[in-house]
Amino acid sequence: MNISIRQEIEENEIRTLSKWAAFSKYCTKRKRDEIPCQIRTSFQCDRDRIIHSKAFRRLKRKTQVFICPEGDHYRTRLTHTLEVSQIARTVARALRLNEDLTEAIALGHDLGHTPFGHAGEDVLNGIFPGGFRHYEQSVRVVEVLEKDGLGLNLTEEVRDGILHHTKGEEPRTVEGRIVRVCDRIAYINHDIDDAVRAGVIKIEDIPENFIKIVGNTCSSRVNSMVTSLVNNTLGNKLRMSQDVRRAFDEIHEFMYKSVYLCSTAKSEEKKTIYILEWLYKYFSNNYKKLPEDIQNICKAEGIERGVCDYIAGMTDDFAIKLFKELFIPKPWKGYR
Repeated sequence: MNISIRQEIEENEIRTLSKWAAFSKYCTKRKRDEIPCQIRTSFQCDRDRIIHSKAFRRLKRKTQVFICPEGDHYRTRLTHTLEVSQIARTVARALRLNEDLTEAIALGHDLGHTPFGHAGEDVLNGIFPGGFRHYEQSVRVVEVLEKDGLGLNLTEEVRDGILHHTKGEEPRTVEGRIVRVCDRIAYINHDIDDAVRAGVIKIEDIPENFIKIVGNTCSSRVNSMVTSLVNNTLGNKLRMSQDVRRAFDEIHEFMYKSVYLCSTAKSEEKKTIYILEWLYKYFSNNYKKLPEDIQNICKAEGIERGVCDYIAGMTDDFAIKLFKELFIPKPWKGYR
């Protein structure tokens, strides 16, 4: 009996991967049954669906830390996502875990992030009844908002990893837990790089002990953390060495005090808060001016749910442009 390429890949996973890996052959069924691909495993299909989604493409115009930066080399939500994916795949490969599942979770973990970074998340969390959390919105994107309400019909393992990539209970797969750790490795190191580029901090401001343990360049720091994680992980228990872990915690504290909460990085934040609050108020009172698919959500789940989905999906540029169109008077050209 002939078997498909997908089945060969599935059997090869069972032969070669660690016993702690999530095997695509035994993945949890999707919410809607579908005919399996003859070439790709379920996790590979999930990865591809995320990459081809509209929400993924919009990440290129969403803030990571610095709002609407003019320089070409500052990270965006998309470049952050790609860096997380690369780091997480390296770890998964070294530990003989499922690289395809790891990649799918990493690529989808921030799909629900708002415009203007965590400032936008805080605005919606304060306005929307029940609160707003980007990791929950990321799952909503892949379950409800993509494909005109059909969602991407991803496997439970990918959705679980996306939902638990940052807070609360841990992902049920080791691959999901890898993304959770590598998300922090990625953002802390590239945010140092961007903060130095922006002049918010200087290299000499970074704690000396951190530099001594993990290195003084972005690549050396990432390499030190990844190497420590791989070499100290036991079975399905992810861990770094004690010295690298302490340095990791130390730099997080430093970055929150010196970058994430500093006046320079947050100098334009009040303006973005104002923009999103007024957009939310306007569309809550004029929901029929929303796109048709969002109007359908308003009818099915309530106006505020639809407005929240619409604003959360906006890019920085689109939110600013829409605010100008709605609230800033256009110059009167008149007649000659």
